[in-house]
Amino acid sequence: MSEEERPIRPNDWRTIVEHVPLVSVDLVVEHDGGVLLGKRENEPAKGEWFVPGGTVLKNESRREAVDRVAAEELGEPVVVEESLGTFEHFYDASEVDGVDSKHYVATAYRCRFKRDEPTVVGDDQHSDITVFRPPFEGVHPYVRRYLDAR
Repeated sequence: MSEEERPIRPNDWRTIVEHVPLVSVDLVVEHDGGVLLGKRENEPAKGEWFVPGGTVLKNESRREAVDRVAAEELGEPVVVEESLGTFEHFYDASEVDGVDSKHYVATAYRCRFKRDEPTVVGDDQHSDITVFRPPFEGVHPYVRRYLDAR
């Protein structure tokens, strides 16, 4: 979600990111013998292969956030198979000017696509989206934690 589309004013978002952990969901989408990952275009974890995910909006359940993130970042609906648990992520970078770190409290969900042959369209947050297969080399350490929790 771009800063212009975010339902929070930019100055308020800056204050939140600077002072508050963000509640988020991450989608561990199993597909074609592997897990779908995107190469991140923005901070945090810019340039890293990471699962699709995003912050939970006020009055949105985490499951509703999963549906929204799947639609926005993948263009395809998913089915949640199970929660893998809640994880904390600490980053030394942020996409917000003047804020040098970011903290997430992320619930990861093991998912699959609703359709057998999805058409993944991607979004502007990822330069590439692909299926990673075992042994899952080159993934971010936080993604590795999700994979180990499956």
